[in-house]
Amino acid sequence: MGEMVKISVNDQELEAAKGSLLIDALIKENIHIPHFCYHQALGKDGNCRMCMVEIEGQKRPQIACDTPVKEGMIVRTKGEKIEGVRRDILELQLVNHPLDCPTCDQAGECKLQDYYMDSGFYVNRVNVQKNHALKSVDLGRNVMLDQERCVLCTRCVRFFKNVTKTNELGVHSRADHSVIGTFPGMELQSEYSMNVVDLCPVGALTSKDFRFQQRVWFMESFEAICNGCSKGCNIHVDHRKGKYEDDAIFRFRPRVNEAVNGHFICDTGRLSYHQENEERFVSSLLNKSEENINNIKASFVKALNDNQNILFVVSPTLSCEELKAAQELAVKTKATINGYSPQYIDEAFKDELLHTNDRSCNRKAFEEININEDEKVFNNALQSSTLIIILENSYFEDKTELLKGKTVVNFTSHNSAVNEVANIAVATKSFLEKSGTYINVDGIKQEVISQMKKENPSVDVKEFLDTINRML
Repeated sequence: MGEMVKISVNDQELEAAKGSLLIDALIKENIHIPHFCYHQALGKDGNCRMCMVEIEGQKRPQIACDTPVKEGMIVRTKGEKIEGVRRDILELQLVNHPLDCPTCDQAGECKLQDYYMDSGFYVNRVNVQKNHALKSVDLGRNVMLDQERCVLCTRCVRFFKNVTKTNELGVHSRADHSVIGTFPGMELQSEYSMNVVDLCPVGALTSKDFRFQQRVWFMESFEAICNGCSKGCNIHVDHRKGKYEDDAIFRFRPRVNEAVNGHFICDTGRLSYHQENEERFVSSLLNKSEENINNIKASFVKALNDNQNILFVVSPTLSCEELKAAQELAVKTKATINGYSPQYIDEAFKDELLHTNDRSCNRKAFEEININEDEKVFNNALQSSTLIIILENSYFEDKTELLKGKTVVNFTSHNSAVNEVANIAVATKSFLEKSGTYINVDGIKQEVISQMKKENPSVDVKEFLDTINRML
């Protein structure tokens, strides 16, 4: 951090780094300053002019996104004069903007809507013919464009230029006929394309996947991480329990964490919420017949007591708490515990931005908890074991023949081929239905506290294993 200096904002004394952008200091202190084009991940652009402030000693208002902090500067973001300047700028933005709020997916999250309501423009003073442009343009990669709603902040253009470096969007035409678009005959190709939906401050860029699915004010949200790879990107999980429906997830949004994923997530991770809702295994089975959980527990205990050679096969997608519970039970039953799981390694998935080559979210925990994942140790244990307990590990999905002649207990949240050969199949909570701690590829511990409200919750793996431990 550079030299700290004192400044005054609305008669309140603050400290900020000398030479840093004034808008960053205002945002850090939660001082309301309207802005469209500025974004902390993209830097200054200065084209929307909405962040005008008064600075004592300056002849005219200045944009906060291009004003460096100096010792002793006196700033005003409030007042009749400066608020009037911003109102005039906003009024010009509204000249060509369509009245789409009732049907726009961005309603409730739209900055133009917020600033409009703050300013009180309830009467149209500009009676001119609006310029019309293209509506519902499919840009590819699940991104839809409405050119009429665009405020030309160019956040999306700068994202593809400076972050992905693929330069897929540009500004076409001139003056008040300028529009955002791809180059002729081209579609968005980047694996990170859907981030422009979050970057867009209005409803110009929307998600084809989320389009017309829910109103944002009906949904609840909680903080979590993506389990699509070992990066563990931070996300907001938006879900809703309808009046006659079970709680379901409708979208993931990136959550800012400079130490992990910055401001963005990949499209694969963003759309992985579908896996939480689809192909769920919901009824536990005993010898392929549905059974209540108490009988499942009794049968599991009997299997542990009847077998001397036991192998726990754990997944690198389990939480630290689940792994510790499995390890404690393995120690008590003198079993082998192994995390062999090569199926999660995918070199083709890795890139220079966020993707890693490990498609599991908690392999780093194996090191901390001291769980072996060596192939030779695994194969030796598999060959000698008579009872195999599989905890969310998908290794056997296309290798069920390896389980022939063995007693198999399978813990899974989704439909699994292993259930067809398992003596006991336990329907467990999915990744985002449970709470736990995960360690990402960089060794950063992150906690997920689920707020899903399922009508008939599945089995919590940690609680189940702890109960069995007490029963033995």
